[in-house]
Amino acid sequence: MRSAVVLAGGHGARFGDADEATADLDGEPMIRHVVAGVSDAVDEVVVNCRDDQRAAIEAALSGLDTRFAFDPVPDGGPVAGIRTGCRVARGEWTFVTPCDRPFVPAALPQQLFEAADDDGAVPLVGGRPRPLSAVYDTRAAIEACETTIGLGSPAVSDFVARLSPVTVAEPVSEHAFDEVGTPATLCAPRDRSA
Repeated sequence: MRSAVVLAGGHGARFGDADEATADLDGEPMIRHVVAGVSDAVDEVVVNCRDDQRAAIEAALSGLDTRFAFDPVPDGGPVAGIRTGCRVARGEWTFVTPCDRPFVPAALPQQLFEAADDDGAVPLVGGRPRPLSAVYDTRAAIEACETTIGLGSPAVSDFVARLSPVTVAEPVSEHAFDEVGTPATLCAPRDRSA
């Protein structure tokens, strides 16, 4: 079984009072684009978010088959979100991606699942690793998150340093990793197949 965890628990301060997960992108909530984009590559999608986001995100994902993993402590950062999401995920392997990357195509997790070895597979795009759109061995990811958090670090780089994933060079276009991190970038629609 293959899982995906969509990280949506951050406050997205660049969006002001709005929630970036449910921000409108081409007529649909951004998180809906993300979930729809990865669904074909996995057996389940787990959305990690804060409890106070639940109603809005459930409404945004109406009709899509998703499960939820609520952060016990809000604002713990992506490492805490990965841990919470992977604890709920039922798959041996889990594709992790943030809710502000709505252009990630199903081809990315598919290629990473095929390449995964040891603790997972991380894409290397434009010479940079992209650990927040990567596949991890679910149990190994939980352990690495717990160690990282236990040592007082919120850094994704510290989490990944505790794992031994393979790297996959240029699995998809660099544009697939474009983040919609501000309201202004919502106005720049792109082709998911790029």
